[in-house]
Amino acid sequence: MKHPRIHKNTLALAGICLASLMFGLEISSVPVILPPLQKLMHGDFRSMQWIMNAYTLACTTVLMMTGTLADRFGRKRVFIIGIALFGLTSLLCGLAQSVPMLIVGRLLQGASGGAMLICQVAVLSHQFEQGAERARAFSAWGVILGIGLGFGPIVGGALVTLCNWQWVFFVHVLLAIVTLALVLSGVRESRDPQASKLDVAGIVTLSLSVFGLVYLITQAPVLGTTSRLATGILAATVLSFATFLYAEARAVRPMFDFSVFRIRRFSGALMGSVGMNFSFWPFMIYLPIYFQIGLGYDSVSAGLALLAYTLPTLLFPPLGERLMLRYGPSVAIPFGLFTIGLGFILMACGSKAVHPDWLSMLPGCLLAGAGLGLTNTPVTNTTTGSVPVARAGMASGIDMSARMTTLAINIALMGAVLMGGTLSGLKAGFPGHRDTAALRQLAEHVAAGNVSAIKAGMPELSGLDPSGDIVHAALIQGFDWVMLYGGAGVWLLAAISFFLFGRASRSTKPAGLSADERPLPYEPL
Repeated sequence: MKHPRIHKNTLALAGICLASLMFGLEISSVPVILPPLQKLMHGDFRSMQWIMNAYTLACTTVLMMTGTLADRFGRKRVFIIGIALFGLTSLLCGLAQSVPMLIVGRLLQGASGGAMLICQVAVLSHQFEQGAERARAFSAWGVILGIGLGFGPIVGGALVTLCNWQWVFFVHVLLAIVTLALVLSGVRESRDPQASKLDVAGIVTLSLSVFGLVYLITQAPVLGTTSRLATGILAATVLSFATFLYAEARAVRPMFDFSVFRIRRFSGALMGSVGMNFSFWPFMIYLPIYFQIGLGYDSVSAGLALLAYTLPTLLFPPLGERLMLRYGPSVAIPFGLFTIGLGFILMACGSKAVHPDWLSMLPGCLLAGAGLGLTNTPVTNTTTGSVPVARAGMASGIDMSARMTTLAINIALMGAVLMGGTLSGLKAGFPGHRDTAALRQLAEHVAAGNVSAIKAGMPELSGLDPSGDIVHAALIQGFDWVMLYGGAGVWLLAAISFFLFGRASRSTKPAGLSADERPLPYEPL
C-alpha cells in the first residue's frame, strides 16, 4: 500500500513543480520580447508597460481570493481550473493581433497565474505533511520556480530567434497539458471546513487602489498632472485605499490582519519583500531594453547577458540560510537588501564606461542577483515563522500581496524615471528645440526601443537626428537614473528593515529554519 502513495506524491510534486516553472518563465521571458514586439505591433512605451503590468496587477488581485476559494471548494479543483485557464489564456496571448488584445490576454493570464501560484503552496502543504518530506518538496518547488525565473530571459530570446514571439506564450499551452495530466493523477483533494468567507470588500478596494495608482503613474504625461481627470483618479485611488483600511479593520476575518504589523520580525521581513520587488524584479522588465537598444545586442545575446543578473538568485540562497542561522533575520535581510543596492550602483557605474558592454555591467548584475538570493529565503521563512502557526497562511498572503503590489507599482515608477531621464538627456542634447511635447514623444519611442521608426512618424523632428549619438546618450542617461533610483530606494528600505527589527531582535539568538521548528518569537513593536 505504500508504493502507490509514493507514486502519487511523485506525480503531484512533478505537476506542482512544472506549474511553478510556467509561472517563473512567464514573468522573466516576456521582457526580452518587448523591444521587437513594440516594433511589430507599433505600440508605445506605455503599452509595453501595460503588457507587463496587466499580468502583475491581475495576479495581485486574485491571490487572496483564490486561497479562500480553494479552501472552501477544494484545492485540487481550483488548481486544475487555474492550470487550464493559464493554458487557454497563454493561447489567447499568442494569437493576439494588437496591443490591446495582448494586454487583455495578459490580464486574464495573470489572474490564472496568480490562482495557480497560491494553489501550489496550499497543495504542497496538504500533500506533504511529514517534516523531512515536506522540506524536500518545498525545496524542489522553490528551486524549479527559481530556474524558471533565472533562465526565462534566455528561453524567451531563443524562442524569438528560432520561432517567433508567439511561442513565448504557445509553449505554456503544451506545458499546461502535461501539468494537468500530472496533477489529475497525483494530487489529492483537500478542503478546509473552517474556511472563512470571501473578503469581497477588501479584494475590490485594494485592487482598485493599486490599479488607480499604476494608471496614474503611467498615464500622467497624457492626462496632465493637474487635469481634472488626473485629480479625480487620484481622489478615487485615495478613497479606495481608505475604504480598504476601514473594511479590513471592521471585518471579522479580514484578508489583512493589521495586528501582525506590531510584530517586529514580521514588519522587518516584509520590508525585505518590498525591497526585492522595489528594485530587482521590476528592473528586469527594462534591462533587456538596455542590452538590446543601449548596447545593440540581439534577443539571444541579451538573454545570455541577463543570466548574470538572474543566475546568482539560484546560487546564493544557501548562503542566505547560513547568514540567517548565524546572525538572524535582523542582520541577514538588511544585508541582502544592501547588497542589491550596491549592485545597482555598480551597474550605474558600469553604464558610464567609455564603451559600456556586458563586461562593464557584469559586476553590478552579479552583485544584485547575489543580494536577491541572500534576501529571499530569510524573508520567506521569517514572515511565516514570526506569527503563530494559525496565522501563518494569512501572513504568507500578506507577504505575497506585498511583493506583487510593489512589483506592479515599481514597473510603472521605473518607467516614469526612465522617461524622465531620457527626456532630460534629449533636452540637453537639443537645447534649441522648444517643442517639449515632441521631445517627450521622442523619449517614449527611444525608451521603448523603437528608434528606427521615429523620423517617419514625427515630421516635427525633421531638423533633428533622432537616431544619432544624442538619442543614444539620452537613453543611457535614462537608465542611469533608473539604476540610481533602484539602488537608493532599496538602501532606504534596508535601513527601514534594520530599524523595524530593532535592537532586541538582533540580540536574540537566531532560530533555525527547519519545517518542524517552533515559530520565531512574537515581538510586538
